[in-house]
Amino acid sequence: MTPEPAEDVRAGATGPPDPSVAPAPTPAEVPRLSLNQRTIRQWSLPELVEGCAPADVPGVGLWSVPVREYGLARAARLVRAAGLAVTSLCRGGFFTAAEPAERAAALADNRLAIDEAATLGTRTLVLVAGGLPTGSRDLVGARERVADTLADLAPYAAERGVRLAVEPLHPMYPADRCVVSTLAQALDLAERFPADQLGVVVDTYHLWWDDTVEAQLARAGEGFQVADWVTPLPAGVLLGRGQLGDGCVLLRHFREVVDAAGYRGPIEVEIFNPALWERAGAEVLAETVRRYRTHVL
Repeated sequence: MTPEPAEDVRAGATGPPDPSVAPAPTPAEVPRLSLNQRTIRQWSLPELVEGCAPADVPGVGLWSVPVREYGLARAARLVRAAGLAVTSLCRGGFFTAAEPAERAAALADNRLAIDEAATLGTRTLVLVAGGLPTGSRDLVGARERVADTLADLAPYAAERGVRLAVEPLHPMYPADRCVVSTLAQALDLAERFPADQLGVVVDTYHLWWDDTVEAQLARAGEGFQVADWVTPLPAGVLLGRGQLGDGCVLLRHFREVVDAAGYRGPIEVEIFNPALWERAGAEVLAETVRRYRTHVL
């Protein structure tokens, strides 16, 4: 995701750095690495910060729920004091509700998430579009509701220095989680808006199978996440992301293609895996850094 130093902990702070350029690492830093908070879910936010800073990991991707539980302003101060960049906030979205009251609630929740992203000093709010409403089979209509809701939110986000970033999810998810399934669909959606208002997130776990991705990447920008695809998938599939190097994704090739498309931002490791969550956090972090150097750089 795009790295942004937490320069101002006020909601509505503006003027973030260029999203296409990562902060220059110090000699000891692991180049461009950002650790998504869910990769080591067993750590509290203070433990995450205390673990990443001495491990020379320059960035973290945060999630709204644990940030809210810890306290937004307090979280912003904590990360800023450690010198870590908040590369993204996850997540906003779930825009497909057809009922007016549900749509209004989604708008309110997303405006709150935008304000939180601004306070944390990140330019990137990751969006998961939402699945089909209960009883609906209208996939096209659901995607149009995503576009309509983004039209309400994108200017609000831009005023606060936040760029919305649509993440296409694997096509096993449109019924219940995300009706945007391919990078092409996400880019078609993004191109309806000014480039400084809406971008896309490229996630290897969701897109590794698509043979059009390399051609589409020339149009893409905002964030890059990595995880591996391992089989057999667990029941529910959401928690089936593999540690880097354990599956079948050509992670370094993916990174090279993204780089060739002009992306220079951070690379966020986002792995939902209960086996990792049962281990000591410091052990998982050390392994992730090693795997990142071996399979991504």
